[in-house]
Formats: sequence, structure tokens, C-alpha cells
Amino acid sequence: MSVPVRWSDMDVFQHINHARMVTLLEEARIPWLLTPDRPTAELGQGAVVVEMKVRYRGQLRHSDGPLQVDMWVERLRSADWTIGYEVRPHGAENNVPAAVTASIQLAAFDIDTQRLRRLTTGERAFLAQFLHTAK
Repeated sequence: MSVPVRWSDMDVFQHINHARMVTLLEEARIPWLLTPDRPTAELGQGAVVVEMKVRYRGQLRHSDGPLQVDMWVERLRSADWTIGYEVRPHGAENNVPAAVTASIQLAAFDIDTQRLRRLTTGERAFLAQFLHTAK
């Protein structure tokens, strides 16, 4: 997934701010999961972040954009799943070490009952297509 970098994503050290990187990861994840024709589109009505880990291995600058964000499913369970990420500068090959690695655990959530819910068969099948361990 290609994610544009805004000038406002930079900090005083001229690299992408660590907190803005979390937003850029979200900007990659949302269209991947919530495109209206995907079985996971309903997760836009209720999904919560359970845990997120981000490791910054190198600097990324505005000129490195749009960033290349690779995503996959690391773990898939009945009500939650974990997405793995690798972020590289635009045009970097996959054999170039990622500047940022991350994982986020999400859970399906029913807004009306304020409880976790099980993933539907369609949601699980879609996510299972991307299931593999960290690169």
C-alpha cells in the first residue's frame, strides 16, 4: 500500500514524527480492510485497537514518500487479529531493511452491546488470505 507523507508529518529533526507514523499506518490499514466491497467493510462499524507495537529502525523523511507499507495478518482468532507492518521509502526493494516495523492487534466490537463479537465467516476468510508469520 502506498501512503502519502504530508509536510505536517515531519518534526523539528526533519524526519517523520513517531506519533504521525501511527497515523500513517492507520491510513494504510483503513482502505485495506474497509473498502466497501470487502467482507471486512463492516468492521468500520465496530473494531477496537487492543495493542500496538512500533519499532523505529531508521529515519524516514518527507522526500521518502509516498511510503510503501506492506501488511499481512500475523495471527487470526475468533474475535481478534494481529496485523504486521513493514514501512520502507518509496521505491525501496523488499530486501532493503524496513525503516519501521509494527504490529497491531484489533478486535471486532459490537457498538450496540459494547462487547467483543466474533468475526463473521466472510471476515475470517478475507483475513485468512493474508495470514503468515512476520517477514
